[in-house]
Amino acid sequence: MSDKPLRFTSHLYLKIAVALLIILGALGIGYLGITTYAEQAYFKEVNQRLYGSIADQTVKEVKPFVDGQVDTTAIKDIMHSMMVINPNVEVYLLDTEGKIITYVAPYKKIKRTEVSLAPIEAFLQKDETEIVEGDDPRDPNGMKVFSAAKILEEEKLIGYVYIILASQEQIAVTSSLYKSHVLKLSSQLFLVTLFVALILSLLAIWFLTRNLRRIIQTVIRFKEGDMAVRVAPEDKGDLEILADTFNDMADQIVANIESIKSVENLRRELIANVSHDLRTPLAIQQGYAETLLMKDKNLSEEERASYLNIILSSGNRLQHLVQQLFEYSKLEANQIQAEKESFFISELAQDITQKYQILADNKNITLHLDMPHNLPMVFADLGLVERVIQNLMDNALKFTPNGGSIQFILEEKEKNILVRVADTGPGIPEHEQPLIFERYRQTENGKEAKQGTGLGLAIAKKIMEIHNSSIQVISKPNEGAEFRFFLPAYAVV
Repeated sequence: MSDKPLRFTSHLYLKIAVALLIILGALGIGYLGITTYAEQAYFKEVNQRLYGSIADQTVKEVKPFVDGQVDTTAIKDIMHSMMVINPNVEVYLLDTEGKIITYVAPYKKIKRTEVSLAPIEAFLQKDETEIVEGDDPRDPNGMKVFSAAKILEEEKLIGYVYIILASQEQIAVTSSLYKSHVLKLSSQLFLVTLFVALILSLLAIWFLTRNLRRIIQTVIRFKEGDMAVRVAPEDKGDLEILADTFNDMADQIVANIESIKSVENLRRELIANVSHDLRTPLAIQQGYAETLLMKDKNLSEEERASYLNIILSSGNRLQHLVQQLFEYSKLEANQIQAEKESFFISELAQDITQKYQILADNKNITLHLDMPHNLPMVFADLGLVERVIQNLMDNALKFTPNGGSIQFILEEKEKNILVRVADTGPGIPEHEQPLIFERYRQTENGKEAKQGTGLGLAIAKKIMEIHNSSIQVISKPNEGAEFRFFLPAYAVV
């Protein structure tokens, strides 16, 4: 057994393993990204839920404005209170337009002079489960979770307390710790998941492709010459279409091989028969030509004329044989196409009958044409149809004994014209009837049959196939034979 299935499977599994690694790696990276985003969102939500009310409580406890002026002592109290609750907060005092009036923040690195009031208004009206982020005064492009509250004096808005719940320092420390923790945990989990998923996937693929491996082995056996091997029903599995396609292809290949072998056998048979048929008239010509040369002065005029006629007859026979061979080879190679036209089959039948009447009279055979009046035209190739009828007439004359008869009959059958040529010859045994239309297949009745080329009926069959029709024979031993075929009647529009 060839090692190709093993090599194919190894390459296939290597490609699948690499593909799985790439897919799982991409999924792992996506998992880390999603986990990081989810954890950050979780951190923000926890901060805002735990400390979201800190600004409101601060405003209730401490008044940052006194008579519309900033109370520095109050601000310090606010900072002290915030640092006790959460040492990482940043406290900002805003006016009614969002401008920063004063602030208490670590290192006092402020890069904004005002913040947007839209997030503050959204925070004051938000649902408890909603996370709202506002401008980070220490980062021109940053957003942070916050707590905010309105500062009212005699029910008039005079400013806001804006508290960032996670300072940059806290985020830097927690982010570093978080990334380290997540990276360690995720990498361990990812590696374990990757290994397990890869092993399970390869096992699953091995199981699912077992039928494919069996089909590959069958294909290789077929390639190596086992023409009888086919994919068994139990090996098809989910690849039934592939298996059936291969089986059909294998059947077709085997059929084509058998057809080629048959054609080759027929070719050899044809060459043998043609060689024999050519040899006979050539031998006759050669023999009589040598006789003429050797006995030229001793031959009478009658003998000389007889020898020359025999040589001429043999030459005509050779010419006829060669013409038939060329004609049949062109028909087999589809080099002859039917050039259909409308014509009167009755006129063609009369012309052919007149030509063969002399030959029939020479053999004392009665030739009778029977056809109705006003027979419609047919639509076919005139020359090819004439060739078919001539071959059938030649065949009838060949097998009809002296004193016999030949019937040439035309009949209208619905939308077709039935052409029949019947003789009173020895007939054809039933077991030989399927073979008479093949090349060089001749009946065993009569010695005259062995003198023909065996191509007349084969040519007639090919011509009828070009016309999408067929030729049939009806015969019984000692009761003659009848050949018939249909031609389409010409419909006048």
